[in-house]
Amino acid sequence: MHADKVFKALGDPTRRKLLDLLCERNGQTLGELCEGLDMARQSATQHLGILEAANLVSTVRRGRAKLHFVNPVPLHEVYERWVRKFEHQRLSLLHDLKKELEGE
Repeated sequence: MHADKVFKALGDPTRRKLLDLLCERNGQTLGELCEGLDMARQSATQHLGILEAANLVSTVRRGRAKLHFVNPVPLHEVYERWVRKFEHQRLSLLHDLKKELEGE
């Protein structure tokens, strides 16, 4: 299941930090990302590979540079499947509580 890869990728704080760095400035090279992490290139490459396998990061070659970009689609799919339905229920309960407390 594709969502399993997304959850696995998001389960690690280093990978979440990589996504944060790319959200701040999309299209960074491996070297630029390593500066933001204080991490060896090999370790960052492994984390980026997991993010790519989950389709959370895509890459584009520009000459000799390989640029990394966030792909928000899998996050949106997780939101729609796992977060939104719980959010709707919670908001409905709060709305009902408000009506009851206000005597409507």
